[in-house]
Amino acid sequence: MVDKQLQVVSGLQLWGWRKQAIASAMASDISSAEVDWLLLEVAGLDRLALRLESFKDWPEIKMVLPLEDLERLWQRRLNERLPVQYITGVTPWRNFKITVSKAVLIPRPETEYLIDLAVAAATHTSAAPFLTSGHWADLGTGSGAIALGLADALPQATIHAIDYSPEALKIARDNARNLGFENRIRFDQGSWWQPLTAWKGEFSGMVSNPPYIPTSTVATLQPEVVNHEPNLALDGGFDGLDCIRQLIEISPNYLVSGGVWLIEMMAGQADIVRKLLEQQGSYCNIQIHADLAGIERFALAYIK
Repeated sequence: MVDKQLQVVSGLQLWGWRKQAIASAMASDISSAEVDWLLLEVAGLDRLALRLESFKDWPEIKMVLPLEDLERLWQRRLNERLPVQYITGVTPWRNFKITVSKAVLIPRPETEYLIDLAVAAATHTSAAPFLTSGHWADLGTGSGAIALGLADALPQATIHAIDYSPEALKIARDNARNLGFENRIRFDQGSWWQPLTAWKGEFSGMVSNPPYIPTSTVATLQPEVVNHEPNLALDGGFDGLDCIRQLIEISPNYLVSGGVWLIEMMAGQADIVRKLLEQQGSYCNIQIHADLAGIERFALAYIK
């Protein structure tokens, strides 16, 4: 948000703005829930007060920006399709509130399942003891969401968060510091494994949500995505698999025998990703997992 000095409005004023904003959201095919999400952040209202509209009778409500600035930002949401997460500067992810900016991809709820899969792989009854500790890599960390999830779920592990974008790394570092994980996560700028050559053959696991959208498809995405989120985090090359191929080929050099390789991918890519893993020859126990919508979205394998 642009102005941290608290501004005071009446409950009736804010109620009127909310009513108009919800109507404009519906007219623009935007979820009206985004209006309340915005008010949760800028006005400190709780969900019950919003649902019952009890705040209407409050004599004053303190907001982090003037009502006219809120309206200006909301108009950008409507007219420029600026994602509400970039308006508020934060997004919920797992049990965190993560800072985001246009330098990073907005973490999606389905990506949360990567952490659950990583933990299940590391703590399975037949899993090697080193999987819950040692070094884990989050390659293409962006906002740091996956690194934070790993640090939270695997408290004995050291997490390495890598991103090619210095701007993204700054956001990730800020999130780690704000959430108390700055001593658990190491940050390095570079391409995929490149900054981690000193730890070749020592990693217990790798998790990544790489760019996986075919170049020709990027332009057809929702305007919220294609016009505002970083292209570097979206475009996976001609067939969307450029980065995934690279991760499949290089990762065995960095992971220990029995180590975990885990990625998110696009709907329709599961069969070819499985085949690429099989053909590489260093992987075993290859698994494809679906997200909550039933889409085959995650590939997990172990190093032989």
